[in-house]
Amino acid sequence: MADIEGSYDDLFTAVPNALGALLDAGDTGGSVAVFVDGEPVVDVWGGFADKDRTVPWGRDTLVGVFSVTKTMTALCALVLADRGELDVDAPVARYWPEFAAAGKDGVLVRHLLSHTAGLPDWEGPVEEIYDWRAATARLAAQAPLWEPGSAAGYHSLTQGFLVGEVIRRVSGRSVGEFFADEIAGPLGADFHIGLGPEHDHRVGPAVPPPSRDEDYAASAPGGPEMPTGATAIRLRDGNSLAWRRAQIPAASGFGNARSVALLQSVLACAGTVDGVRVLSPAGCERAVREQFSGDDLRLGMPMRWGLGYGLFGGTYGWGGWGGSLVMIDPDARMVVAYVTNQMREPGDDNRGLEIVMSAYDGVQGLRA
Repeated sequence: MADIEGSYDDLFTAVPNALGALLDAGDTGGSVAVFVDGEPVVDVWGGFADKDRTVPWGRDTLVGVFSVTKTMTALCALVLADRGELDVDAPVARYWPEFAAAGKDGVLVRHLLSHTAGLPDWEGPVEEIYDWRAATARLAAQAPLWEPGSAAGYHSLTQGFLVGEVIRRVSGRSVGEFFADEIAGPLGADFHIGLGPEHDHRVGPAVPPPSRDEDYAASAPGGPEMPTGATAIRLRDGNSLAWRRAQIPAASGFGNARSVALLQSVLACAGTVDGVRVLSPAGCERAVREQFSGDDLRLGMPMRWGLGYGLFGGTYGWGGWGGSLVMIDPDARMVVAYVTNQMREPGDDNRGLEIVMSAYDGVQGLRA
């Protein structure tokens, strides 16, 4: 049996058991946190931080959570909107004039957040994603693939640069700086968009799925083949120092389950966690206003998109390449976060769902 460390409320025993089962089945390492009312009822971890299984996963191990990072970038935009500094119904070009090129004058900020802007594919070299000005200039010059707002296609890498440049233009700070100053810092959350060298010793690199290697490329579970001209992002990119240091606000966040759950508890708890107000209740509700419902052209499946979050019945959240996931249930005032360094093929990966369902066993006990 896998050794699970950390703490948990007795009502939530199913959660560490679920994590242990994943490790017993062969996963390298992982952490799970469940927060209710902004407080941890589960904070557990186990396994190893390295593929050779020589470094135990520790309390403060950090891993790249890939697209779970999008939920952190969305929080930044929601904070600015809540303060009246950003109008999500305004044209992007109001804040970023160069973006109006190539017929994009009608693209609204909410189109960026809801994957409906028509700019889903990164078509530049991988090296350019580490250069903020080059990446945003490329996207500003690009023509949309569809009428903005008329369709959705998951902007897996591009969304972070698009939303992030709006945040930079409005706030005068990079996404990583704004996030650290206004959200992660006040909440004491160990999550980073742009990771400094002082944290390198804590990082657990991503481990490819069985029979895969560092050339393993990102893909959607049911989506079409990579569009012609789109640049594949490979595991060797996500594990590189350049990726770690860069601010890639759709994909390069580093944290653990505890920090992810703490941060997203802002939305589960009407904007205030541990006495720190990040959003108003109305600001939280803004996140779940449906912007699109239908087939996503890149994911290849039906989706409902809010402002920066996927909507799933009464819950919302998002997952990352490789398996990490966050789920927010405002009715239960609960957040479940699962962070892992062990990748699996997207079509065969139900680990996050299993963790979420195990958390609901505890919630039912709280309500009894």
